[in-house]
Amino acid sequence: MANWREFEEQAPALAAAVRERLTAAETHVLATLRRDGSPRVSGTEVDLREPELYIGSMWGARKARDLQRDGRFGLHAFPSAEGDAKLSGVAIEVTEKAVLDAIQGDMQPSHLFRLDLRQAVLTTVEGDKLVATTWWPGREVVRFERT
Repeated sequence: MANWREFEEQAPALAAAVRERLTAAETHVLATLRRDGSPRVSGTEVDLREPELYIGSMWGARKARDLQRDGRFGLHAFPSAEGDAKLSGVAIEVTEKAVLDAIQGDMQPSHLFRLDLRQAVLTTVEGDKLVATTWWPGREVVRFERT
């Protein structure tokens, strides 16, 4: 797994394009796993503070409980004509008071999760081709094309 900075170091062009998608809209779609293993999708905001990428949740929300039980997630950035970005990995709850205070400030109690990345994908259309550019930690970026 990798943090955001490692993603940027290993795949700078792809990370820049994914960052653009993450910052282009305020909310995105987060997929978590329910207790029975079925998927749950929720809206979420992201907070990119070098070197990490974070998501938050209202205190005691179902998505927070899902992530506490099984941290695996899928995050789909709001799509646009510039590309469709997706991240997956494991969300780790942040409990260090200094980090919580720095990010949450005077907010009401809420959950904060750091995202450890296992994959990033950017899907774009180039002419008559659908192009998926994919990164996994420690591996070369792979480009798939489909006509």
